[in-house]
Amino acid sequence: MAYVVDFKDVSTVGFESSPVAEALAGLRANEARYFFNKYKYEFSTIPASEGADILSYIENILKTERDIVFAAKPLEVTQFEVEGIKFSYVFYEDGLCVNVMYTLEDAKKRAVGFKLSQGMEIPAELADKFKFARQKSKLAGEIRGSFFVIKGEY
Repeated sequence: MAYVVDFKDVSTVGFESSPVAEALAGLRANEARYFFNKYKYEFSTIPASEGADILSYIENILKTERDIVFAAKPLEVTQFEVEGIKFSYVFYEDGLCVNVMYTLEDAKKRAVGFKLSQGMEIPAELADKFKFARQKSKLAGEIRGSFFVIKGEY
């Protein structure tokens, strides 16, 4: 069942098992606000158990490009296309959000982004491999983020 993310009234729906549920919900709402403001796209997610193909797509890129496999439980996923860009997201129970931005025509703009919810530790899978920049968000508090450029074709 799809959940349309409301960035005006932030809800922890789907994230109840997360130790940082409020911050993760704020992070999801922050993403929803971005897509609404930039593309007028209504951001929605489904339980990871219903989006095995989306999760597999993201996990394949992570494993192939950087040999990253997360131990955390995936809670929600989404995948959509706007303006020739395929976006894929997975939100993990520990507070991590992974997104894949994959331009369909121009291979120059393809990347994987990591965003950490306020209050979570840097996952062991990323700790020695990435540096994280900080940004403030009214919805999510402090978000720490990093990324890498995708080199392969997916």
